[in-house]
Amino acid sequence: MFGKHLKIVEQIAIVFVFAVIVPMTISGLIINNINQHSMRHQLRESAVLIANMVSDEIDFFNMTVKNNLEQVAFSLKYFSSKSAKNAYLKSVAEKYPDCEKIEIINTEEELQKLIEFNRSIKKATVPVEYNGGYLVATYKLDAVRDELFRSLKDDKRQIYVLSNDGNLIAEHNLTNDSYNKTLSLLPKKLKKDVPVIFGDVKNTPLVYVSKAEPKITIIVNTTEKVTRRAINDNSLKIILSCLFATFAIIFVVGLYTYYLYINIRQLFKGIIAISKGNYERQIRLLTTAFTPHEIVFLAFEFNRMATEIHKSYIQLKKNNKELKELNEFRSNLIDTVSHELRTPLTSIQGYTSRLMRQDIVIDEETRQKSLRVIREQSERLKRLIEDLLTIPDIEGMRLRVNLEQVYLPEVLEDARVLIRNKAGKEIVMNISEDFPHLNSDKDRLIQVFVNLLENASKYSSENSKIVVETELDGDFAKIYVKNDCEVIPQKKLKTLFEKFIRLEDNTTRTTRGTGLGLFIVKGLIEAMNGEIVLHSDENCGFCVEITLPLAKVYDEARN
Repeated sequence: MFGKHLKIVEQIAIVFVFAVIVPMTISGLIINNINQHSMRHQLRESAVLIANMVSDEIDFFNMTVKNNLEQVAFSLKYFSSKSAKNAYLKSVAEKYPDCEKIEIINTEEELQKLIEFNRSIKKATVPVEYNGGYLVATYKLDAVRDELFRSLKDDKRQIYVLSNDGNLIAEHNLTNDSYNKTLSLLPKKLKKDVPVIFGDVKNTPLVYVSKAEPKITIIVNTTEKVTRRAINDNSLKIILSCLFATFAIIFVVGLYTYYLYINIRQLFKGIIAISKGNYERQIRLLTTAFTPHEIVFLAFEFNRMATEIHKSYIQLKKNNKELKELNEFRSNLIDTVSHELRTPLTSIQGYTSRLMRQDIVIDEETRQKSLRVIREQSERLKRLIEDLLTIPDIEGMRLRVNLEQVYLPEVLEDARVLIRNKAGKEIVMNISEDFPHLNSDKDRLIQVFVNLLENASKYSSENSKIVVETELDGDFAKIYVKNDCEVIPQKKLKTLFEKFIRLEDNTTRTTRGTGLGLFIVKGLIEAMNGEIVLHSDENCGFCVEITLPLAKVYDEARN
């Protein structure tokens, strides 16, 4: 009916891809591109900076040497002889580091020859005008180079210092291929005393500074290796940062999703359990910092709802059971009462009609017999109605009793008079006349023994006796009502106190009754603070054991 719905984990994975992975990838590419442009710009700026640094170092070196030479030239005025001047110049050259010699050159031609010679042997020449000629200092070129590149010894760029005619005077990180390629890219016409970027600006920024004095050109070559290393290092850092951030987000989102999924699964299981009728199911969440408040609240409300449903379900089952029992009670009551009431009513109606007939003469004996039957059936109806009226009070625990001193032999005799004993069963009362009084309700106790003796009469074997025995047990009296019958199974024996339960065997199959006798007896005995127990074995057949408290008068007299 509907399309396939994704699970929450699948949905979170898709959202994570489009909300985190894709933006992080695009951001990483953009940042990396910006970084490359930034690094290229930085490399160009740093190349210009290095060219200016080398230029400044050369200017500083040249100025320092010239200042020193001017001081020496000034001092030479005080020496008259040439030998003295030469000795002075030698001593001064020894004092200056890396200075090989200081000499006086008289002509421009001699100066140029000295410069060419020093250049051929890798030496630096610094002249100053002196007395129509030149005072010239010769320095070791290696020393000059070390001085120039001391602060750049860890820099991987290539630096070339060229003379005015294009000869290499000093170098740093020289490689022939790069040097030749750089010279091929150098413009023919050079701007003076300003740094100029030339060549492939994007990948290998080249910078030159052509100086007017001294007449040299400084070239800074940022090789592809330097560019690639700088860009790649930063790109690698950016990629690692993005990966670390992505993995951190994946870890946090994964942990959150894990706990969320587990708890939502618990909710699903709880809902499924409720739908299948398991109203006792409770949701147990895995509560952590990653558990949303809404899930905790939902689980709490679900458990509360399930508890209320379970209580309602139990109450409903109880009500259904009570309704079922009530329905069975109604059916049994209608069935029982319809017969039990019909029989005495039919007898009363029949004998009453007989007595009222005018067309026949009824002798005194017949009239007395009819009246006796009418009375007996009326008593039977009365007891049946009393039993029926007692049931609601017993079930509702509203049964009221009037406890007083009761003489048991008198109660048993009244009960014997009231019972129907059609079979003429012999009732044996084994009770002494001085038996102590009981603390009971006399009318209720008579009702108890009428029921017990009638049951014993109906359900005992043919030609058997009904025996009533008593004994004292401390502050209580025990009364036993016994009759001979087949042994009743223990399982069946436990059900005889229930309503409408009757024994069905060869002896009782044709015997009618309400099945309420023992139920009423148990309720009455318990209302009078007594106990009742049923026994059945080969020795006594069926025995009802009743325990009732003795009257306090007897207790006090005994004490």
